[in-house]
Amino acid sequence: MVKLKGNSVYLRALEPEDLQFLYELENNPAVWEISGTLAPYSRHVLKQYLDNAHRDIFEVKQLRLCICSNDNEVIGLIDLFDYNPVHRRAGVGIIILAEDRRNQGAGYEALQLLLDYTFSALDLRQVYANVGEDNAASIHLFNKLGFVESGRKKDWIRSGNMYKNEILFQKINS
Repeated sequence: MVKLKGNSVYLRALEPEDLQFLYELENNPAVWEISGTLAPYSRHVLKQYLDNAHRDIFEVKQLRLCICSNDNEVIGLIDLFDYNPVHRRAGVGIIILAEDRRNQGAGYEALQLLLDYTFSALDLRQVYANVGEDNAASIHLFNKLGFVESGRKKDWIRSGNMYKNEILFQKINS
């Protein structure tokens, strides 16, 4: 049995009560570069998203879970996207919203819980992540969990008047 509860965090499905957290996250320009967002989201659009968040990963090819501390505070989100059951792979994205909550092990534990779930419950063979090469914390996180750099996308992310490279990481469960 896969459990989505660790020592300091647990993962759970999105709930209607998460609207304010989603609103803060999706409307934070500091994270738009990693999420590919170009404009703010309205509460109405986010409420509609939450109303459909119950849909199955097999149908929508993605899964978004809240990362919660043991005192039930939502501190971040972790996503599976581009889910492909034929090739048994999916992409993963993770964010801890508050900077003072980062680099304390919550992201590591949340990602480990999700990996356990993907490799056992979803029977995936591999998970991949796209990380900006200037994102040292995420590079460290994925390396620590056994992801291997398998490529670099040159000038992949536009940032102002510049372009940044993006690293492709893979974790293959053999």
